[in-house]
Amino acid sequence: MENKKHFVIDFDSTFTQVEALDVLGEISLEKHPRKKEKLQELKDLTDLAMEGKLAFRESLERRLNILEANKSAIPELVERLQQKVSVSFVRNEGFFKEHKNNIYIISNGFREFIVPIVKELGVKEENVYANSFDFDADGNITGFDQDNVLSSNNGKVELLKKMDLKGDVYVIGDGYNDYEIKAAGLANKFYAFTENIERDNVLDKADHITPSLDEFLYLHKMNKAISYPKNRIKVLLLENVHADAVAIMKNEGYNVTTISGALDEEELAEKIKDVSVLGIRSKTNLTEKVLENANRLIAVGAFCIGTNQIDLEACLKKGVAVFNAPFSNTRSVVELAIGEIILLMRNLPDRIAEMHNGEWNKSAKGSYEIRGKKLGIVGYGNIGAQLSVVAEAIGFDVYYYDLVEKLALGNATKCNSLQELFEKVDIVSLHVDGRNENKNMIGDREFSWMKEGSIFLNLARGQVVDVDALRKHMESGRIIGAGVDVFPKEPKTNQDEFESTLRGLPNLILTPHIGGSTQEAQENIGNFVPGKIINYINTGGTTNSVNFPNLQLPILENAHRLIHIHHNKPGIIAHINKILATHDINIVGQYLKTNETIGYVITDIDKEYNAEVIKELKGIQGTIRFRVLY
Repeated sequence: MENKKHFVIDFDSTFTQVEALDVLGEISLEKHPRKKEKLQELKDLTDLAMEGKLAFRESLERRLNILEANKSAIPELVERLQQKVSVSFVRNEGFFKEHKNNIYIISNGFREFIVPIVKELGVKEENVYANSFDFDADGNITGFDQDNVLSSNNGKVELLKKMDLKGDVYVIGDGYNDYEIKAAGLANKFYAFTENIERDNVLDKADHITPSLDEFLYLHKMNKAISYPKNRIKVLLLENVHADAVAIMKNEGYNVTTISGALDEEELAEKIKDVSVLGIRSKTNLTEKVLENANRLIAVGAFCIGTNQIDLEACLKKGVAVFNAPFSNTRSVVELAIGEIILLMRNLPDRIAEMHNGEWNKSAKGSYEIRGKKLGIVGYGNIGAQLSVVAEAIGFDVYYYDLVEKLALGNATKCNSLQELFEKVDIVSLHVDGRNENKNMIGDREFSWMKEGSIFLNLARGQVVDVDALRKHMESGRIIGAGVDVFPKEPKTNQDEFESTLRGLPNLILTPHIGGSTQEAQENIGNFVPGKIINYINTGGTTNSVNFPNLQLPILENAHRLIHIHHNKPGIIAHINKILATHDINIVGQYLKTNETIGYVITDIDKEYNAEVIKELKGIQGTIRFRVLY
C-alpha cells in the first residue's frame, strides 16, 4: 500500500512571490523620511535569516521594530498579497483542493495575513502553522507570541517533531529553515522553490530544484493543470531580440537563454540539442544540418519579416512550426525608404560629408524635389503597399510591379514587367523576399533598363542585388544615388568589420541592416512573435505560421487535446479515430488541416482514457510528432 503523502509548503517567496513583511513595510513606512533605507534594512534582515546567517528570532524582532506597523494596515497587506500569489500556485488550484487534508503551510510569517491568502486556494485554516502578532490597545504591532515555536530558531524542525506526520513528507520552500526539516530527518525530500528567488546556499542543499509548482507535480505524476512543466521548456533567443520578448518568455515560465550575436551552423547545431523554442533574426541560418540535432525543437520564432534564413521545408518534416512578424516593422522600413529618397534626391550624403571635412559647397546642382517624381516599387506586399500610400501622400506618382496580382492602392499604377517599370520611373525601391529565385534579380541588365540619373534603394534582401553591377552603374552615372541597407555578406556581430565593394562611392547611403530596427518595431515584434509561439505551445493553434497549415482553435475546456503531426498520406485520420473508437473514447472536437507535406490533426477527447491510447497514437506509421495538451 502506498504511503500517505504530506506536503509542507513555505509561504513567503514560495506561496507568494514576495516577503510579506517587506510589503507591510512599504505600507507602514509610506510617509517615513527614511523609507528607502528602512525597506532595504528589512530586506537584508530577511535574506540573512532565510540563508541561515542570522538567528531567526533576532531577525524577526529587528524587522518588527523597523516596521512601526498598525493592525489597520493588514487588510491592505492582504489585498496586495492576493495579487502576488505565485503564478504556478494559482495555475494548480486543483492540487490544493484535492489534497487539502495533507497540505500544510508552515511559515515563520504571521497567521493574520497568511490564512486569508491560502484559504482562497483551498488550504484548510487548521493546517496553517505560523506566528501571531501582539497588539497594544491602539492596534500597534508590538511584537509576537514568544511561546510559539515558529518564532524561535529551528522552529520549523521543532514543529514537525510535534506534528509527527506518518507517511512520506515533502517540503517545498525557498529558505534554509525549510531545508533544516529534511536535514533533521523529518522529510523524505526538500524541494528548493526558485520561481521567485534563488538562494545559492539553499540550492546546494536541495534534493531537487523546482522552478515552479508544475515541476514538483510533474515529478510526482500529479500534474493536472498543465501537461508539461513550463520550466522544462528551454528557449534560446539570439541576435539581441527585444527585451519584451525575453520578459514574456520568462513570465510564461520558460527556461530562457539569450545570446547577443548570431551563431554559425556548427555553433547552433551544438546549442540547439535540448532547445524547445528558438528565436532568431536575419543573421542566423537554421539549416537541415542544424535541425538534425534539434530533437526537442517544437517552434521557431523569426523576429523579423523574412524567413529565407530558415529551411522551412526541413522544419516542416521535423514537425517544427515557424512564426514570423509579417507586419510589425512595416512602418519603420517605409519611413527609412522615404527618408533616404529625400536625402538622395538632394545629394545630401555628399553635402554632409563635405561639411564634416570643412567644405562649404552651397549649390542647387544635383538637388531635386520629390513632388511629381515617379517612384517604382518592386514587390507590392505589406511594405511595398504601405510605401505606396505614404509616397503618394507626399507627392510621388507611384508605379509598382509584383509577380502576384495585387490591388493597386490609391492612384498607384501597375506595371506588367520589371523593364516597363524601370524605364518609367525616377526612383526604384526593392521590397521583395529572399527566396532563391530572387537571387541577383537586379543585375547589369536590369540596371541598364533604368533611366540615366536614377535613384536606387535596396531595403529588402542582400542577395537580390548584384552589388558589383550596382557599383558599375553608379560609377557610370546611370545611378546617381543609392541607399543600401542589406548586403550579400553581413558581419555576424557588431564587433566584426563590414566589407563591401560599395564602400566609398558618392551619394551612397550604407546602413547596417536597420530598416526594421526602431524601438517601436522591435517592441512590436518582441510582443507579436512570443504571443504566437506561446499560443501554439498552449493550444496547438497555428495562426500566422509560415510553414504549418493555419488552424485557429477554440479554447480547451474540460478535455485533453491530442496533437498529431504526420506525413500527408491517406488513412491517418481514419487510423486515429479507429484507435479512439477501440478504446471507447468520446471525441469532443476534431480539427484537420493539411498542406503538401504534412497533416495536422487536433482531437479533443474526454479526460478519462487509458495511457495505452497515447502509445498507439504515437506508433501510427507516418507520425512526425505527437503531444498531449491540458
